[in-house]
Amino acid sequence: MRFSFTPEQDEFRATLRRALEARSPTKEVRRLMATEAGFDPDAWKKLNQELGLTGLHIPEAYGGQGFGFGELGIVLEEMGRALLCAPFFSTAALATTAILNAGTEEQKKALLPSIAAGETTATFAFSESDGGNDASSVSTTATPSGSTYRLDGTKSFVIDGHTADLIVVLARRPGSKGEEGLSFFTVAGNAPGVDRRQLKTMDETRKLARIAFKSAEARLLGEANAGAAPFARTIQQALVCLANEMVGGADRLREDALEYVKMRMQFGRSIASFQTTKNKAADMLVDVELAKSAAYYAAAALDEGDEDLPAVASLAKACASEAYLQTAIHAVQMHGGIGFTWDNDTHLWFKRAKSSEILFGDANEHREKMMQHWTH
Repeated sequence: MRFSFTPEQDEFRATLRRALEARSPTKEVRRLMATEAGFDPDAWKKLNQELGLTGLHIPEAYGGQGFGFGELGIVLEEMGRALLCAPFFSTAALATTAILNAGTEEQKKALLPSIAAGETTATFAFSESDGGNDASSVSTTATPSGSTYRLDGTKSFVIDGHTADLIVVLARRPGSKGEEGLSFFTVAGNAPGVDRRQLKTMDETRKLARIAFKSAEARLLGEANAGAAPFARTIQQALVCLANEMVGGADRLREDALEYVKMRMQFGRSIASFQTTKNKAADMLVDVELAKSAAYYAAAALDEGDEDLPAVASLAKACASEAYLQTAIHAVQMHGGIGFTWDNDTHLWFKRAKSSEILFGDANEHREKMMQHWTH
């Protein structure tokens, strides 16, 4: 595997960083996170028209650009750095990958072009009230009803679920257990029988919702009762995507904290010259760079079809979870008293670090999964 980016990828990153710095300053982040939707639909459409980001890793046959997870990881890392308030992760990293993994050729041609064009926002609903991320925790049922199905059950912690135009849902055949009877379905966000409620969360920059399905009409996505393998694949891809997003945020915190201590004067000199500050800065650098290496490696493993992907994806998530949160803790401390205030921007990334730490499973859970893979 390559362990460096190509000149074209570096140029893409630089262009994207400039665009996101202009579109997502912290003032705009604070404005959008206070809104119910959590993003600006007009700005979202404009961003996709200019950069085509939602179609980045969608194959050209379905209206996308056909790039891999390496490029998608760059986008997510830069968005994590800018804390962009937009339904990109839910649409591109969750729903799109679920459709690509589970859908038939005809369904991909029908669903993906509008997503690639930025016209349709989407999300993937799989977790339920217990927050589980495995197939056995799914209790939402799908009952055949003519040429369609009827969904009954509740999905929780659905990213951007309150605004998504299209919802990809994981449900099971009534009476089935474990990985048996699982299928993917698509439901219109405004369909009758779909009750969507935004959850109150600590991290207001990433909106979560609870969606109740009461005999809601759904269409089968892919093959019936064959959803276990596509679901496992989708979760692995989501872990890698989230890890790349997290290292972007961690690096931003590290850089901002370093800039602050360089200009903050105490006892007639910069506090960056104090040994305790140097120690924290060194720890942050090591943590972030190690997490970057794991995230980049996992993205390359996805693109190259590495057989150890399940373990590599868990490794990347575990490493990024701990690095992001620890970096956020150091950043708050390095800002001193002001670091604990609402006016200081550090808390925005701190809250994202905490919410991302447990999203799709925490570090302990993924270390356990990693060891299970390599010992079997």
